[in-house]
Amino acid sequence: MRRPDQPSSSAAPPFNAPTARRLRAALGMGPEHVAHGMRVSYGLPYVTPGLVTAWERGIASPSGPELTALAGVLWCAPGELIGRPRTLREHRIARGLPPEDVARAVGLELSRYLRMEDSDDFSGTERQSAALAGVLELSLPDFVAVTGREGRLAGLLRSAVDTRWQAYVRPVGKVVPLERHVLEKVLQELHQDYQGQMVASLSWGGNSAADQAGDAGRDFLERIVERFWAKAGPYG
Repeated sequence: MRRPDQPSSSAAPPFNAPTARRLRAALGMGPEHVAHGMRVSYGLPYVTPGLVTAWERGIASPSGPELTALAGVLWCAPGELIGRPRTLREHRIARGLPPEDVARAVGLELSRYLRMEDSDDFSGTERQSAALAGVLELSLPDFVAVTGREGRLAGLLRSAVDTRWQAYVRPVGKVVPLERHVLEKVLQELHQDYQGQMVASLSWGGNSAADQAGDAGRDFLERIVERFWAKAGPYG
């Protein structure tokens, strides 16, 4: 379905197929109208009604340039056609910004910024990180993720719930810019939840108690960052 001269979809953002289908129907357009618009107005000669249908059925996903063109034909913002952004590139595409604009706003050479997108690890200064959060309108969880801090946060949180949480308030604060009293409250609650779950699993007794506790502990730790943000939301 894709010709050799078509752009690669390896960097394609998560596509929201139901929304694309709904927007097209609301405009009274068929896949053939969408394909025609993308060919004529956006210089994508390979786009066919069959390709548009494949996107809408989730069989294929449009690349970044294809998604931008599709949004133009459907009279919507590119961000409306993608799911929750996960990477630096996906956040940029969701805002409909070219990489040149983001690099300029952040104060980086374009080539260096593109390397950060490719590696999905933003390694700029604190000032540049703050500028990135502003231009891409990043939430705090997304900011931590796209600046490559999520792995370190997960490691710190796992240690905090398994030992003395008080010792990890400062290290976590260096990764997540939240007020100290918020971090103290969240880490204490996570510690209590984890320890309580482990005790409850062991209290059943029997030969399988340790296995149950181990499974419960692993599940808790695997989702530790998600639990952290869920608890930090009401306080932060």
